[in-house]
Amino acid sequence: MKKEKLTIFGLGHIGLPTASLFAKKSFKVTGVDINSQIISKINSGISPIIEPGLDELLKEVVENGNLIGTLDGVDAAKNSNIMIVIVPTPVDENKLSDLSAVTSACENISQGINKGDLVIIESTVPPHTCEEIVIPILEKSGLKASVDFGVAYTPERALPNNTLYEMTHNARVIGGIDPESTKKASDLYKNITKGEIVTVNNLVTAEMVKLMENTYRDTNIALANELSLICESLNIDVIDAINAANYHPRVNIHTPGPGVGGHCLSIDPYFIVEMAKNKGSPAKLIETARSINESMPYHVSNLVEKELSKIDKSTNGSKIGILGLAYKGNVSDIRESPSIDVIENLKIKGAKVYAHDPYVSPDQIRKIGACSVEIDEVLSCDCVVLMTEHDDYLNITPELVKSSIFICTRPILSPEEFYNNGISFKGLGRFFSSKSN
Repeated sequence: MKKEKLTIFGLGHIGLPTASLFAKKSFKVTGVDINSQIISKINSGISPIIEPGLDELLKEVVENGNLIGTLDGVDAAKNSNIMIVIVPTPVDENKLSDLSAVTSACENISQGINKGDLVIIESTVPPHTCEEIVIPILEKSGLKASVDFGVAYTPERALPNNTLYEMTHNARVIGGIDPESTKKASDLYKNITKGEIVTVNNLVTAEMVKLMENTYRDTNIALANELSLICESLNIDVIDAINAANYHPRVNIHTPGPGVGGHCLSIDPYFIVEMAKNKGSPAKLIETARSINESMPYHVSNLVEKELSKIDKSTNGSKIGILGLAYKGNVSDIRESPSIDVIENLKIKGAKVYAHDPYVSPDQIRKIGACSVEIDEVLSCDCVVLMTEHDDYLNITPELVKSSIFICTRPILSPEEFYNNGISFKGLGRFFSSKSN
């Protein structure tokens, strides 16, 4: 296909890599964002996002003129043939979808859309959002969807710290308002991915696919977390049991942890819950899974309190050290991180919280409410809590730990080694039959 002019709304963790990949393939790409600092950095060839390979890629496509950032979404839409919306879609305090960024982007597009254009939504949204919200806004232009312009939906599948590879190798699911929209979107994404293009019947099916993928993972994590709590009450080492159970050819129990973070797994299931309730079909299992995963940070803070009480200490006034603020290992992303809730709950209990994360800036750590310190200071607190499986923490040995309590919420360190050195080592659902106190 000819090299269309693209506008991408939203230059975050997915939008900026997407814009850069299309620009690398010689598309003329305009990136739109509401943050002037982000636009300024991008136009200087500097990535505001930490992602392997993105710095070099962005610098190249900005310098050769294939990517430019702007705050003016209307003008960008007027000068493009294809508009892609990749803006955030959080949930509000009632766990209902906040689609204000999507509607804002579509309002901009409606003022600049022309006949023959294609609008693609990549933002994760509840089912029927394209039909009931996006298309009516776009048709304010006086043009008719499927007659004058096309609409398609395609969810991203990318993991932080491996985003560029996954965007260029993972399968891409695409659904359109009509076969022409689906084909045009499919032909477009073939330019940046070696992965299979999977087309589905319509827009709402494509919307549902993304939610199903992340809900599947969230629900399975909830099962692992509930099993860890049960094993804890039965004095069974959950990791030992899971490893053995997974030898079954049709069993793959996930690893339990302190909660689920990130902008996908902790958010997307609520979109299904919301729409299911609206249709009179409550998503009971999905809601329960969310409740279990959201309870885990509080279980961690209660475990801190319990272990401190064993040495006649109160959480109130104690120094608690947190290792890891990011929601997963070896990334800087703290969105919906379980560490945030752990820190907040410990502070409510009167603890003084100190934190270290090699990927998260001291300013971000302070904004969360903890003191940003070096790892040595964390390891010297009254109680140490490892929250994130960063590679930097794999080499922590008992000799480095000055605390008498070490709570490891990720199974990345040897419990026996710590216990044998006089440190009370606790994990989630961990029990060491011959040594546990």
